[in-house]
Amino acid sequence: MHTNHWKVIPAVIASGILSFSGVLIETAMNVTFPTLMTEFNTNANGVQWVTTGYLLAIAIIVPISSFLIRNFSTRQLFIVSNMLFLVGIILNSLSPSLTILLLGRVLQGIGTGIALPLMFHIILTQSPIKSRGMMMGIGSMITSLAPAIGPTYGGILLNTLGWRTIFWFLIILVLISLIIGLMSIPNETVSRNEKFPINTFAFLAIGLSLSLLAVEKLSLIMLVLGIVSLSAFYIANKKQALLHLTLFKNLNFNLYMYSFLVYQAILLGLSFILPNYLQIQLHVNASAAGLFMFPGALIGAILAPISGSLLDHFGQFRPVVIGLIISTIALILMVSYFQQLNFWTLMFMHMLLMVGIGFSYANLMTVTLATLPPSQTADGNGILNTTQQFVGASATAIVAQLITTAVHASPETGMIVGAQKGIGGLTLLIVLSLMLFVGAHFYNKKVG
Repeated sequence: MHTNHWKVIPAVIASGILSFSGVLIETAMNVTFPTLMTEFNTNANGVQWVTTGYLLAIAIIVPISSFLIRNFSTRQLFIVSNMLFLVGIILNSLSPSLTILLLGRVLQGIGTGIALPLMFHIILTQSPIKSRGMMMGIGSMITSLAPAIGPTYGGILLNTLGWRTIFWFLIILVLISLIIGLMSIPNETVSRNEKFPINTFAFLAIGLSLSLLAVEKLSLIMLVLGIVSLSAFYIANKKQALLHLTLFKNLNFNLYMYSFLVYQAILLGLSFILPNYLQIQLHVNASAAGLFMFPGALIGAILAPISGSLLDHFGQFRPVVIGLIISTIALILMVSYFQQLNFWTLMFMHMLLMVGIGFSYANLMTVTLATLPPSQTADGNGILNTTQQFVGASATAIVAQLITTAVHASPETGMIVGAQKGIGGLTLLIVLSLMLFVGAHFYNKKVG
């Protein structure tokens, strides 16, 4: 690949704006779920596919990101991702049914699935090593600002102009992203010498989809079919690689990736639980439910580049372990006192959690990729983004199922019980994550 005239920071910002738009619309839609359930006559399990379908589309597309980056120019991929996202927005704003709404979300997911790894690819290949932690923090800050703004943005528009306008306002952002990208990402010459592994890709897509449907439908048959399809993917991937799964032989990569994925489950799980709990159980309106998420998510976004600088100066252990400890304490307090918490005390717990996430989430991605040699970074980035979106979609589907089941069992208290069970499961994951990260650090220190 021959490149010239790169403008790295504007290129990161351009791809970051598109990624930002994808996360913004994802979290903005969470506050609309009670409204969508009424308008489209569905329940929590049905409406959660507005988020889950979107995340699944990302999870299916991201695995081919390394293939796309090797065989197409960054500029080409950037333009395609923008166009797909734009078409998805227009479909969503006009959708007369839940099916059309989901189709638009899938197109947005495909666009975001191309844009997310593209942004981190630009950072990892074009930024100097000495400032890479800070640049990863900036990239994470761009996408982390979206959860801070998304619920507020969605809630205000829902209460004033209607949920469809949530999509219209994003057209301006997408066009700004396109203009900046065209000015900063140069034309490149890329040699296309690989055949796309269609069978491998198909088995992976079917396996991931069936696995999520198995969770949503509580179907053993779908789970078995999903496992069979993923097994077929593993065999086909050996013959014609889509993802270089040999990365999973790296123990440190596995351990650090686990902690990173736990955070993704927490972020997506809580982004479903809390806005719905506030509206359905505490009878808070959509605007207030959206504003509830703003302070904590803003804290996480601001801390991302700061924590990246701390990693550059002090190493990986201290900022990550401090963040994991704070996050663990926050979730333990939240699940222990959940039924006694009101709007403001629950907001404080969420803010405390986001302090911990701000210190460690972006750094965990940097640390995980740092365990790999440069030749494997693109594949590691693809695997991280794939598993990240699938875990997010799974977490959303699981907490939706817990809440739906609890509400069916007891309409009066089901929302409280289901929400508390979901948060309890996330708490167990973060406790295990902290133990594994600290154990891995001292083991590496002892043997290294």
